[in-house]
Amino acid sequence: MINQFEFSLKEYSRGFHIITEKILNNIEELPETGVLHLFIKHTSAGLTINENADPTVLSDFESSFNHIVKENEPFYKHTFEGSDDMPAHIKSSMVGSSISIPITNHKLNLGAWQGIYLCEFRNSGGSRKLVATIFN
Repeated sequence: MINQFEFSLKEYSRGFHIITEKILNNIEELPETGVLHLFIKHTSAGLTINENADPTVLSDFESSFNHIVKENEPFYKHTFEGSDDMPAHIKSSMVGSSISIPITNHKLNLGAWQGIYLCEFRNSGGSRKLVATIFN
């Protein structure tokens, strides 16, 4: 059986945000076993799984991505939407637009220190639309 849910997350500030509980609040009860596939319908934000215990990891991610992909590079041609736009597209391609998580005993089978991240790469990205598909 396959169930699918489409929902929006409120606007988040630029940076990395743990949204595991927000995802679970927007879908039905998880089956005993299966897979949750999440997809973000945007080109300037992404999804990933990483550390959910120490909040400094979130700020270190933001600092590292800003160091790797800088704003206002003279070679950018796609600049009419602001200095954060083209870097946001590059960063979202680096992170990716989807993740899959196994479901075991009606729970996401994440590691002890893992959480789902919304990676917001725009200064004002607005609300973000996600599609959650549950395969069981």
